[in-house]
Amino acid sequence: ASDSVTSCLSPAVHYRICKLGFEKKDTYDINNILSEKGQVCWQAVTEHVCYLESDQSVDYIKSIRSLGPVCESVDLHFKSLTKEQFAAQYALWFHWTNCTKLFLDIFDVLQYTQATEVALGLMKLTSCLERAFGDVYLLIGTDCPFLLRDLLASEQLAVVFGKAVMNVLRVFIGSPYGLNLRNVLWHGFASPQEIPAKYCAMLLFLTAGLGQLLQTYLLQTNRNLLHRPYVIFVSLDELDVFPDLNPETLSVAEELVKLSSFVLKAMLPFWMAALTAFKQNRYADSVILLLPQLEGGLRLLFTTTNKCPNRLLTAEPSALYTTFDEMLAKHLHNEEVNQLPAVLEEPAMASEFLWDFLNHQEGPRIRDRLSHGEIDLETFPREVANQVVAFAITLLCRFSNEDMFAFKEHLAIKPLMKCASCYRSQFHPISRLRKQVLECMKSIYLWSKMPTVPEEHVQMFKGFQGNDEASTLISMLSEIVSELQEYMPQNYCSSDDPVNSILTERILIELGNTHIRTLYSPRPVLEVLLILRKISTQCHRVSEQVIASTESRYKQWVNKSLRSRQKHNYLRMLNSIKCLSPVLRLILVLITLELANIHLVCQKNPFDYQQYLKFLKSILQYTENLVTYTSPEKNKWDETMELMNKALMKIRKISDRKLMLMQLVT
Repeated sequence: ASDSVTSCLSPAVHYRICKLGFEKKDTYDINNILSEKGQVCWQAVTEHVCYLESDQSVDYIKSIRSLGPVCESVDLHFKSLTKEQFAAQYALWFHWTNCTKLFLDIFDVLQYTQATEVALGLMKLTSCLERAFGDVYLLIGTDCPFLLRDLLASEQLAVVFGKAVMNVLRVFIGSPYGLNLRNVLWHGFASPQEIPAKYCAMLLFLTAGLGQLLQTYLLQTNRNLLHRPYVIFVSLDELDVFPDLNPETLSVAEELVKLSSFVLKAMLPFWMAALTAFKQNRYADSVILLLPQLEGGLRLLFTTTNKCPNRLLTAEPSALYTTFDEMLAKHLHNEEVNQLPAVLEEPAMASEFLWDFLNHQEGPRIRDRLSHGEIDLETFPREVANQVVAFAITLLCRFSNEDMFAFKEHLAIKPLMKCASCYRSQFHPISRLRKQVLECMKSIYLWSKMPTVPEEHVQMFKGFQGNDEASTLISMLSEIVSELQEYMPQNYCSSDDPVNSILTERILIELGNTHIRTLYSPRPVLEVLLILRKISTQCHRVSEQVIASTESRYKQWVNKSLRSRQKHNYLRMLNSIKCLSPVLRLILVLITLELANIHLVCQKNPFDYQQYLKFLKSILQYTENLVTYTSPEKNKWDETMELMNKALMKIRKISDRKLMLMQLVT
């Protein structure tokens, strides 16, 4: 472990957290703030919050000093209680948090004052408390603030609990001028020894007091507190990067932790506790302990490679922390290029993994969701914890002081290193679009499996015409597809039937195998991706509507419940979808071709780029109109044919003018 740094707290922050609250030595009587009936006497608590004479804002230094003995008294009071006594007196007042068991478990932790467990307890307490505050906020407000400091300073919570009470909370959490316990722990700045247990005890006590105040408010206003549902991880298979960790791998990891330069010596207990928690099937605990350490380890690399050692420490209130967001950004605040991604190696493995698991909006956003209390800790999935722990092991292995060749080649570690080196983003908009397009193509393939009226019935129906129209469309389609052949993988094209040999799922998969760099996509690329994704979404909606209409109309045909006009419309639909299938498939293939060359967007001159955007938006408009015409309510199949004709003419015209991205390749 790296022992060059003994603390990641700046001197001022270290003083605030570790010393300031211990300066007043007088003993404080618990009966001043706790009534015989177990009620928190808030007035006695709020008296310890001091205010600046200049503007009546909280004087955090004086407040922390004044509250120090109060916290000590609460800690000693809790130590004098048995678990049963504590539960009998306080359990009811934790119900508002929707996490009663968690708060009772934190009481157990405080009895033994094991520093790492106290820090873990505080992290869980602050995230659950934040979620509960959000639920209370929604009794009055609508859009709940994302940041804890904004939540605690809100008028809505002041209405329910009182401003003086909220100021007490802000001394402990939610203000960079106070103890700021949540942030220094969740961002990996504080070591276990630097967090006094008495502050955890005090927050436990205050949470119960808040429950008492809330009950009074709910009775007075005749309201009920509703809890928002937890976020549930979906599509866990998409998060499946690394193999399942076995006991041998975890034993090797414990040795690695002691040798790796990625680990600060002061933080070693957190790493060991995280691996122990994983072995004990406490998956949420494992990840909560690890994420701040990943941030801390990367911050050490970031500050070293960018030659800014001062950024390793907690920032003062006037400056920003160095957090994941900045460390994964392309440029530093001074506009210089961030060197960390280069140190994390090509193909940007660690950066892509971190962006996927932490930042991308459609990814699991594990750190955000855990730290803001959005996930049920009791049911946290092993699959997710396995990925985070495995990823952490690869970083331990990569950044080490010793000759780590033996570790990298160890049978338990080698598969992890191999998976890490092959990682490709799953949640970048490019990756999501590829998945969308394939799902849409699969949906269109289902059309051919739908029951339908025999062809001779269509031909026999009096007054039905439409084959000429369809032939014209297919002819134009074949012409466009033939022009695409030069951009296709070899051995995939058939001169006899270009439409059905090119507009296929196999082609999409083959084209999708091209690796596209996802890190730091520029704004023009993201703009184009947004439109392409909307086009793909509309195509999928059309497909789903066609499937639903085909099923229902066929049943009506068999049951002979269609009137003459409805029969005619049904046959028009069958004729239209013969053309609609290859048209939609063409659009999907074009999207995939554009995607393969998306980086060329930035090579277009401004005029061509705007023309290109106009073209994409016109195709989006066509697909949106297709959704309208093919809906069960509209059922406009003649108009659908006209629209397809216009769309194909537009595609052919733009292709001739070489404004599409793929045209820039040749």
